[in-house]
Amino acid sequence: MQTPWTKPVVIAIGEPPVETTVSTTQSASWALIEDWPAEEGPALTRALAMCVGVLEQKNKPEEARDAFVEAAREAGVLVSA
Repeated sequence: MQTPWTKPVVIAIGEPPVETTVSTTQSASWALIEDWPAEEGPALTRALAMCVGVLEQKNKPEEARDAFVEAAREAGVLVSA
């Protein structure tokens, strides 16, 4: 889960929004669980499942990154991917 992604993802979350760089599946899962502005959504559900899949060695970290980017788009918090 701590393996760095090939390219970090920058999101803006909080009130006021603060830019945060997410570069591992573990930091993505924490952001999705602790700080995410939306409580539900298909991309959020998929991103959480992909993060768990990395922990269980069923998915690759880059698959979790892609799902995280989609969840960030869905929530309107994506700054750069």
